[in-house]
Amino acid sequence: MSTFAPAAVHAAVQAAGSPAPTGSETVLFWVLAPVMVLSALGLLFARKAVHAALGMAVVMVSLGVIYLVQDADFLGVIQVFVYTGAVMMLFLFVLMLVGVDSSDSLVETISGQRWVGVLLALGLAVLLIAGVGSFTFSGPVGLTQANAEGNVLGIANKIFGQYVWAFEVTSALLITAALGAMVLAHRERIGEKVTQRVLARRRFSEPGRQPAGLPAPGVFARHNGVDTPALLPDGTPSELSVSRVLRARSQVGDSKQLESQTAAIEADVERGGKR
Repeated sequence: MSTFAPAAVHAAVQAAGSPAPTGSETVLFWVLAPVMVLSALGLLFARKAVHAALGMAVVMVSLGVIYLVQDADFLGVIQVFVYTGAVMMLFLFVLMLVGVDSSDSLVETISGQRWVGVLLALGLAVLLIAGVGSFTFSGPVGLTQANAEGNVLGIANKIFGQYVWAFEVTSALLITAALGAMVLAHRERIGEKVTQRVLARRRFSEPGRQPAGLPAPGVFARHNGVDTPALLPDGTPSELSVSRVLRARSQVGDSKQLESQTAAIEADVERGGKR
């Protein structure tokens, strides 16, 4: 940053007791900054929601790396673990629950909601422009003074002291997002609720259903693969014990070979008994 920052800012940083950025920090900034800008643009203009989520993840991870380089260890780790690891995974899970089909977004379920959304967006833009335009920055204090009592304690004083109102509003926003995800993922029950008693009657009354559970695949002490058919009490292999997915893919073990091996074992046992 010392190579492109104005001389006044550079002098203020040195006067505040914070060391000037090194050449490696400057190179890392110029490497990650374009990546973050492109990922942010991908978040805005991506056609698929999953691609937008990946773009947001790249921005968050890059921001966490910049925090770590600037000696904000706690903030950088929280940025990666909480926002990238937890919030992004929650976002992807909501996408999987709700679905990524874009056809639903074309149906306007509430009349006039699009124009209300446009008006709210314009009002928010005016509020942000007015707030940013009237904001004044004080002189930098430097990392030495900011981390005098420790990075964690310094951030705690800022969050629960100077910026406690913004922190609580953000918490309420996250709770609202979680409730919205629950509402979007909810599905109305169309038919009658199926109880355990009804399921048990269907299992024993409907033809072709297995009253008991299917036999587990594999043969004890010889084979434990999921593609190996289980043996019935008479020694014949049961194809029902293998998953129907493996049966559709023709990935079931050789039943004839297994049956021949079982017959050979039984013959050895009979010969041993006769002796």
